[in-house]
Amino acid sequence: MSDSKAPGSGTDLPEDGGIRRRGRPRGRRADPAEPMDRHLGLQIRKRRMLLGLTQTQLGREIGVTFQQVQKYERGTNRISASRLAQLARVLQVPMSFFFDGAPGTAGADGAARGDQVERDLLERGETAELVRAFYRIRDEAVRSQMLRLLRALAESVDPAT
Repeated sequence: MSDSKAPGSGTDLPEDGGIRRRGRPRGRRADPAEPMDRHLGLQIRKRRMLLGLTQTQLGREIGVTFQQVQKYERGTNRISASRLAQLARVLQVPMSFFFDGAPGTAGADGAARGDQVERDLLERGETAELVRAFYRIRDEAVRSQMLRLLRALAESVDPAT
């Protein structure tokens, strides 16, 4: 053991130089996010991306930092009911949207067994970009024609669909 003393304290310093950390040890993760918290976060992220909002923009709308939005989206920070109501307003969805297919809710088993490929497609950036571009077309008749064109193109590539 070292004979060094902390200045003015009269106590021995530990051999590691006296550095002590508070909280959990470095490298150890906090408790993992709960499945419901992760689900809510994924729903927020999906809708935010579909609307073309950045985490910073969403955070500004609800009065939090983009880091807080990141934590919500990862499910590492829980979301209060009043914050969820704010998110629903800003993201232009009913509050029930966040719980669609959530673990432990009616229909969750069906959603878990649902088509994984379809869910993966909805998560892709190009899907959100396509939807945003589609809804920027103001004329509903033109949108309808575009939809028919896309369906025809898809049918010509893969007639089984």
